[in-house]
Amino acid sequence: MGKPGIDFPGLGTGLAILRDGKLLLYKRLKAPEAGFWSIVGGKVDHMEPAADAAIREAEEESGLSIGHIDLLCTTEVIVEADRQHWISLIYVTRDFTGEASLVEPDKLSDFGWFGRNVLPQPLSAFAQAAIAHLSEDDFP
Repeated sequence: MGKPGIDFPGLGTGLAILRDGKLLLYKRLKAPEAGFWSIVGGKVDHMEPAADAAIREAEEESGLSIGHIDLLCTTEVIVEADRQHWISLIYVTRDFTGEASLVEPDKLSDFGWFGRNVLPQPLSAFAQAAIAHLSEDDFP
């Protein structure tokens, strides 16, 4: 059978959550890209629409309640160091309620809202793809 992303390309999803011109980022503890700052997201389950997976993963990781989302971009990430290969659909939202928190401390170690000019380093490939597609109006 094998594992997605490791034995064959995996299908992932991510959600760029924006508030007051800032992007919500979490610091990853696990591969791919452990120690990197990233948008919330994860694996799309079999028979689960990618948009639903983006909302599910975002709510599981942030504690926020997510409303309407829009497709932002697609990205392909091959992380040689972790021997992982992911194709991800990245979404964007400004429609949510609640306050972000550290819900999964076994997977994520820190989080914050960051402006374009004060981004933490290193940034994951998934976060870089999302940021590249966000307009200056949405993310100054």
